[in-house]
Amino acid sequence: MFSVREFIILFLIFLRISSALVSAPFFGNKIIPAVTKVFISLVISYIIFLSTDHSAIKDVPTGWLLLVYSFKEVITGLIIGFALQFVFFGVSYAGTLIGFEIGLNLAEVFNPSEEINSNIIGELLYYSAIMIFLLINGHHYLIRALQQSFNIIGIGMFSFHEPLYQTIIKLAGSVFVIAVKIATPIIVSFFLINIAEGIVSRMIPNMQVFFVTQPLKVGLGLFMLGVISPVFIYIIKDLLRNYENQLYVLITSMSS
Repeated sequence: MFSVREFIILFLIFLRISSALVSAPFFGNKIIPAVTKVFISLVISYIIFLSTDHSAIKDVPTGWLLLVYSFKEVITGLIIGFALQFVFFGVSYAGTLIGFEIGLNLAEVFNPSEEINSNIIGELLYYSAIMIFLLINGHHYLIRALQQSFNIIGIGMFSFHEPLYQTIIKLAGSVFVIAVKIATPIIVSFFLINIAEGIVSRMIPNMQVFFVTQPLKVGLGLFMLGVISPVFIYIIKDLLRNYENQLYVLITSMSS
């Protein structure tokens, strides 16, 4: 049987875990039923509750203090879960840049999980990143980060500091860097093709260069995507693995 003190502590742990899963990649997908998310959150919360020392918590929060603690736990979980999304935002943005260069910027598909229209190349790279994330056990990174967060950030001890702002800004700025890293081979190649188009249009003014080269650019772009896909996989895998250390830095910056 749980005492009132243990139940409140477990409830606060559950708030941090559930909010992190809701904002995290894959777990936060709308395709996954809410009941499944709650069940996974309860299981992880109970395991962490049993494996974490709570003797330091002497005064259990009640009343308004419990509300404040609950709000802090939700914010803590949302930040930890959302931090992983920056990699996937960068990958998706890279696909948008590639689609624009190829000429498929108007070819959009409806994403039922997010209920938005997205670039088809961006969606392809995004779901490829999700598959790589699961294959390298990236979900373990999130679970380990949540478990370590209770050792670094005590329950209700979250606070805003300048290091936290700087870390979040750095992670947000990495979205563009990630996109450029992934899309550079295609962008450079098509930059040269665009130069060639300009030369041909000047040499043969009566030629409709766009109608001639556009199908060629689409076919060449898809071919290049297939050829350099191992490079994409390596880059995405390396980025996801490096994020485990960045999650630890983020959690440390949230401690008071």
